[in-house]
Amino acid sequence: MLNDLIDSLTAFKHEAEEAVLQAGSEQELEGIRVAFLGKKGKVSDVLKKVGSLTNEERPRLGQSANETKRFLEEIFSKRGAHLALTLKEKKLQSERVDLTLPGRRIPTGSLHPVTTVCEEITKAFIPLGFTVEEGPDIETDFYNFEALNIPKDHPAREMQDTFYLSENFLLRTHTSPVQIRTMEKYSPPLRVLAPGTVYRCDSDVTHTPMFHQVEGFVVDKKVTFAQLKGVLTTFVETIFGAGVQLRFRPSFFPFTEPSAEVDIQCVICGGEGCRVCKSTGWLEILGAGMIDPEVFKAVGYDPDVYSGFAFGMGVERIAMLKYGIKDLRMFFENDVRFLEQF
Repeated sequence: MLNDLIDSLTAFKHEAEEAVLQAGSEQELEGIRVAFLGKKGKVSDVLKKVGSLTNEERPRLGQSANETKRFLEEIFSKRGAHLALTLKEKKLQSERVDLTLPGRRIPTGSLHPVTTVCEEITKAFIPLGFTVEEGPDIETDFYNFEALNIPKDHPAREMQDTFYLSENFLLRTHTSPVQIRTMEKYSPPLRVLAPGTVYRCDSDVTHTPMFHQVEGFVVDKKVTFAQLKGVLTTFVETIFGAGVQLRFRPSFFPFTEPSAEVDIQCVICGGEGCRVCKSTGWLEILGAGMIDPEVFKAVGYDPDVYSGFAFGMGVERIAMLKYGIKDLRMFFENDVRFLEQF
């Protein structure tokens, strides 16, 4: 009886060893371990028969059973470690990064259409001898209004049109203050372009509280309105193409005299009349005029010696006409679908 039980334990070693080698996963290995070492496993079945042995035989069976358990636990442990290592290697292999493959491309951005048009406007004037000057967004009443011949009772000074920070400080309503600061800093002759952001209390399909403007001016001896027309004609042909017609309409600005509104032939209908140009065939693009003598006096220039002209335009307005955009607010909504078109 004892020998048969010991032979069974020996057979379990060989049987388990072969089964362990065939185990392809940790789950299979655990099933084999339970079959041999579990509470209802084969080794336990042998030990249940210890009651049929004599007192002298029981220790021998116990010793053989313990040796079998140690042997089985060892092969299960080794196979388990091997399977775990194999699984880890497979996982690493599946997650391995092939450094020879091209990397994932980051979506390439582009310039905002307002930035693009502002740069195009600047480049159009550089060949004409203009230089670029900048000024602060927060201005004093003197530079934004008083020095530009805008009287105290002018509507532009009202709260509904201007963002006041205090009684004397405000967000500039145009880039014209750069004209005053530049003339204070330099002596004529001057050909200056002043792009920048401006602020007004207004918001609808053609107005926003913050927008971009380009101011330009020329100061020298014997500057004429004809020269102003020549400069603006060159600019319009550079931006909108050769052959685009211009017209100058009499207007009023406090800082220029005489003053004019400058229109171009509608770029949408070619001057035939459409909804964009309100059937007039013309589109307003900027304001211009000869610099008022009072402006020269504010900066210490002698108006009997020097003359000059100035012009100003909204960059968004030019962009809307150039690209056929109907709602100014689209420039500021950060809609990638819109921005990707430029």
